[in-house]
Amino acid sequence: MVTDRFPEFAIRNRQVFTQILLSFFCLALTLVPAYASSNKPNVLFILTDNTGWGDYGCYGGGVARGAPTPNIDQLADEGLRLTNFNTEAQCTPSRSALMTGRFSIRSGTYAIPVGVRKYGLVPWEQTMAESFSEAGYATAIYGKWHLGQTPGRFPTDQGFDEWYGIPNTDESAWIAEKELVRYSTIQDARDIHEYYDFTPWLMEAKRGEEPKKLKVYDMDERRLIDGEITRRAIDFMRRNARAKKPFFAYVPMLAMHFPVLPHPDFEGKSGYGYYTDLLMQTDHYLGQMLEALDDLGIAENTIVVFCADNGPEHPANGDGEYTGWTGPWRGTYFTAMEGGIRAPFIVRWKNHIPAGRVSDDIVHIVDMFPTLAGLAGAKARVPKDRAIDGKDHSDFFLGKSAKSAREEFSIYVGKDLTAWKWRKWKVHFVWQPTKYDPRQPFSTIPRVINLVRDPREERQDSEPFNGYLQYAMAKHLAEFRKSLQEFPSVPMDAPDDWTPER
Repeated sequence: MVTDRFPEFAIRNRQVFTQILLSFFCLALTLVPAYASSNKPNVLFILTDNTGWGDYGCYGGGVARGAPTPNIDQLADEGLRLTNFNTEAQCTPSRSALMTGRFSIRSGTYAIPVGVRKYGLVPWEQTMAESFSEAGYATAIYGKWHLGQTPGRFPTDQGFDEWYGIPNTDESAWIAEKELVRYSTIQDARDIHEYYDFTPWLMEAKRGEEPKKLKVYDMDERRLIDGEITRRAIDFMRRNARAKKPFFAYVPMLAMHFPVLPHPDFEGKSGYGYYTDLLMQTDHYLGQMLEALDDLGIAENTIVVFCADNGPEHPANGDGEYTGWTGPWRGTYFTAMEGGIRAPFIVRWKNHIPAGRVSDDIVHIVDMFPTLAGLAGAKARVPKDRAIDGKDHSDFFLGKSAKSAREEFSIYVGKDLTAWKWRKWKVHFVWQPTKYDPRQPFSTIPRVINLVRDPREERQDSEPFNGYLQYAMAKHLAEFRKSLQEFPSVPMDAPDDWTPER
């Protein structure tokens, strides 16, 4: 044999062959998508503001209301679309529930704060971002926080590595029309007054650093902010894909909140007003983020969630030009009506979540923390020393279970128990169809609605006290009240060092 007669040649041949194999192996590694270095899926969570259930094409809107939404509709075709996704009644409560997996009544965040300096999540609360960070994820938020505006309560104090956006609500852009705004707050019964600068700022921060005030958030910046947070979100995803690090990107957009002002590139694009212009803009920005996932080769290992924090404003505002469409549901946000708490929701995880699925099972925004933690392998990071109201829908999303893990939930508007929802039923203890209507408590018999037969919530059901409904309601409310006693709720004005006393 040649190798017997020429041993040196054989050795050199093996060395060359080994080098060729190593070269092919290294080349193969460069061609493998970035996500292959980790079994952990990325999470891109996009949250819109004050959005109508029926605004998008896949929910009956889209072209029918003058605003084609091809990217949103395609996302729905590629994933799971929920028709019974529920939120809390206002922005701050919903965002608190999303971040903590706890109903806002527990966290002292049950209403939008007015004239409250120390508001939002106390440091004791553990957020989804903190859990993802502990599990090895890069974390970022680009957009509206609305869960604290003081040191210790900014996003970068609550588990996010970086943040760009506004700390409070979107209508703060109107405040910028004045040079300086100061609030007077009565601190206690001694009538002591303190004054704070409430000038709205666009801010930027990294974990461990004091947030920087970049510029005043005015009406011009309102038009530009969603485009900028989209650009920054894509940059964050690109950086971490290249570093082969799993990421949690939270993108709470400012659309569709007042003031409804589209980017100059989209103004007049729909031909039907600013709101539909903004719908088309939002669809475009979503498309840019999805395209970035494809270009980076990480689309198949990224969980994409696209949903809203609650329903829209009152339809009379702006003669309907500036408000969303709730589809078959009645009511506005700031109420327990379906139009206020039922919002669009789409989730996609290619080759994991079955495509083209639609479900009317109940899911609540409070469920997102344990569900995403379950899908991402971070379930052990969900805190166990406090009441967690969220349900883990991992099996339901993945198609392993035909039913969701939730059948019911209590509906608080502010700190008041206003309604209870169970399966196809809704029980109203307080009646308030829109945010401008007076709250009318029922002193004796609550209003019972069958949501299948009466989606507009216009009629008392013919059998309001059938046994199984009454029993289920009493059992749930008793258990929830017991839980509130066992796990003390955080007061709205709690100090930074608040911890529960058992």
